[in-house]
Amino acid sequence: MYITIPKAAEHLGMPVEQVTKYVLEGRIRAVYDGEQFMINQDQFELYFDQLEIAKQQLTEWLNEPLPPDRDIKDED
Repeated sequence: MYITIPKAAEHLGMPVEQVTKYVLEGRIRAVYDGEQFMINQDQFELYFDQLEIAKQQLTEWLNEPLPPDRDIKDED
């Protein structure tokens, strides 16, 4: 499904200006229909999947207990 830049910005939670900049830079693929840029919404599925995996990994890392202190003594 193709969406406009304002709808893509809302979907991504980004400002419209930033999405427009990314489209013009080629970081977001879009098609120009003569009046406006249209963005295929399916290209963001991988982004959201990877974001969810990263959140899960961060949660696991934060919940991992600290290793015990080795208490190394420097005897002079």
